[in-house]
Amino acid sequence: MSTDRHTATPQPVEVTTTSDRVRQVTVLVGAVVAIAGAAFGSGAFGGQAIQDAAGGALAADATVVAPDGPAFSIWSLIYLGLAVFAVYQALPRHAADTRLRAVSWWVLASMLLNAAWIGVVQTGVLPLSVLVIGVLVAVLAVILVRLVRTPPTNAVQAVVLDGTVGLYLGWASVATLANVAATLADAGVDLGLGATAWGVLVVLAGAVLAVAYAVFAAGRPVVAVGIGLAMAWGLGWIAVGRADGPLVDTTVALAAGLAAGVALLAPVVTTLRARRG
Repeated sequence: MSTDRHTATPQPVEVTTTSDRVRQVTVLVGAVVAIAGAAFGSGAFGGQAIQDAAGGALAADATVVAPDGPAFSIWSLIYLGLAVFAVYQALPRHAADTRLRAVSWWVLASMLLNAAWIGVVQTGVLPLSVLVIGVLVAVLAVILVRLVRTPPTNAVQAVVLDGTVGLYLGWASVATLANVAATLADAGVDLGLGATAWGVLVVLAGAVLAVAYAVFAAGRPVVAVGIGLAMAWGLGWIAVGRADGPLVDTTVALAAGLAAGVALLAPVVTTLRARRG
């Protein structure tokens, strides 16, 4: 008896475990708590808005790299994506999904860290807020690495998971740069080059970071483009804020506009090259 050498090897079927069910329920409940806490802490229900916390250190005109007010509307889209993800991962048919097993706890951790960052800012302890948002970006970077390692199960998962994480990481990266600048300014730290020069260096650092993300995530176009869109959004609103308003700096506005263009185009270039390769 002969065996067909070309017969496909059956793939092992993942078995749903108790830990899978626990993870699904915990992530779903934790997401509700974290998103509600973040919304409450940011002033969505009448409390103090983030731009008014810490003596206005994070206001749209606090530093030359502070995004203009409308930039923060991106949080609505990110929160929506996180809420949809929480429901998506909780569906019974997704319990044993290998990719969701790899990232779901990390996504929950990122949501809790975001809520914690808001709480810290509301207390006015800006140096601690830098630490928290730095850890948040590190957690999102871990998720990015895990998403790049394995392809999405289907197009829906790519949009719900990869797209949301991309927007989240891209915006959090820009917010981190602005948070560091606000903390240094609030502490009266003078690094010697002047606000304009440092502003240009910060937005250029954002452009370099956007390119690095685009190169690393080139094989996963949804997450790569999501990162680029969010970073372009944040950098673009820095440009708008410096071009018009109470804190005008045309040099930073130009640099931020160019950086936004780089952030927008970089993932398009890298993903197209990856497909052709």
